[in-house]
Amino acid sequence: MKKHGLWTVLAVLAALSVILVNCAPQTVTVTVEVPVKETVEVPVVETVEVPVGGELVTIVARCRAKPPMEDWRCNNLLDAVADVNADLEAAGDTRRVVVDVIQDNTEWGDIMQEFALAYEDGKAPDILLTGHEFIGTEAEAGRIIPLDDMLGDYPEFDNVIDRLWDSVIYKGQRWGVPQDTEARPVYWDKTLLAQVPGWDEARIEGLADEIKAGNFTLSDMLDTAEAAVEAGVVEPGMGFWMRPKNGPDFTALYYAFGGETIDAETGKLVFDTAAGLKYYQFFERGLTGNGAHGFLTGDWGGSYHPSVSGSKVVFWGGGSWQWAEWAEQWTKDKGGQDYQFENWGYGLYPAAEKGGSPVTLSHPVVYLISAQSEHPDLALALIAKATTDEANTRHAIDSTHLGILKSQADYEPYKADRFLSDVLYMLDYTTFLPNNPNWGPYSTITYEALAAVQTGDLTAQEAVDLVVENLQNELGEEIIIR
Repeated sequence: MKKHGLWTVLAVLAALSVILVNCAPQTVTVTVEVPVKETVEVPVVETVEVPVGGELVTIVARCRAKPPMEDWRCNNLLDAVADVNADLEAAGDTRRVVVDVIQDNTEWGDIMQEFALAYEDGKAPDILLTGHEFIGTEAEAGRIIPLDDMLGDYPEFDNVIDRLWDSVIYKGQRWGVPQDTEARPVYWDKTLLAQVPGWDEARIEGLADEIKAGNFTLSDMLDTAEAAVEAGVVEPGMGFWMRPKNGPDFTALYYAFGGETIDAETGKLVFDTAAGLKYYQFFERGLTGNGAHGFLTGDWGGSYHPSVSGSKVVFWGGGSWQWAEWAEQWTKDKGGQDYQFENWGYGLYPAAEKGGSPVTLSHPVVYLISAQSEHPDLALALIAKATTDEANTRHAIDSTHLGILKSQADYEPYKADRFLSDVLYMLDYTTFLPNNPNWGPYSTITYEALAAVQTGDLTAQEAVDLVVENLQNELGEEIIIR
């Protein structure tokens, strides 16, 4: 093994297949060299035997990954080569496959622009790993292919958690395969909560189950946040926080109030005014009700992370992937994860009403197959071999992402990770961003109205009216107002 990272795995081929076409032995041995550029562990040399008269197919995979934690996003495809070739040999298929990988931490928007330009030049990768929300744009542009007709050929995909398939559906078809996902829990500081009147150890320890049962609502959470402020447990504005910038977390709350973002029949975006009003009223109450939340005035490193990890906020919304980040960067001197398990709790976003369903929101990263791929079946075969307990668990543990497979809940290496095991159930309650090309302006418009509510510049009703006006002006017939 040799350590390296941003790899371009090049197949170095000689003209041996021409020379040996009519000679024994009946295979040509091809050595695939992997040049070193950064730091990860992948095989340096791999030998692929190509039957005489057969074809060596190079599958190009482009993955967005943060090294070294997320390197298995593409490394698992490299690791799958031997298994795919064994299956091809067993089936009497004379093709053999090697993988050419390009992987780095390019921003989402940049990698999608890169893909579009490569496609225009006729050089798109066979496999693209990116966020699921780009599916609508790529499908409409004709740059990716639907996979429904091929998925049934690979039993590995039957093991994917059913709800995750919703994230890759656009206009009734599945356009990708989930590679990883996460949940967005609500966290709470147990040491602060214990100081709020009416909260004892038993109630604190049972809170996650009460949320799951629909007995503890969003309103109850604000009641508790306000009580903490009134009792002097935390400063005004520190009762409940969310992320300090626009992002998917806010959509989870809109969903909690019954909101919809996409029309299944037409694929158009939807804004529900009744749900939107409740959503903005929730944040409006935070401004007027003893300052339960004042998070939008902060930033990540200077405010959000040190405040939520420093026992200054009672409840906060965050990502499951941030658990390890907090342990490494913010609570390490206190004991890291051990400290967090002892002093923090976590659960779903509470239901909007008693007896309702709690929610979370996930942002699956997915494998897409280019419409320019000459061998989409081989691309999908590689993806299938990367969709196993072993492959996905090593990625999940290294990157603190959730498993995507039904069987991972009982897979011992996954079960051994306490936090990942604890929050896996949240995928049963998860929601997703819509796969629509116009999501960007929709998200910006609804968030800017939220920010105006929290600064007191707009009432909740005024925010709804402004959102409707701006969405109609920006999207015209592409938005449905309900």
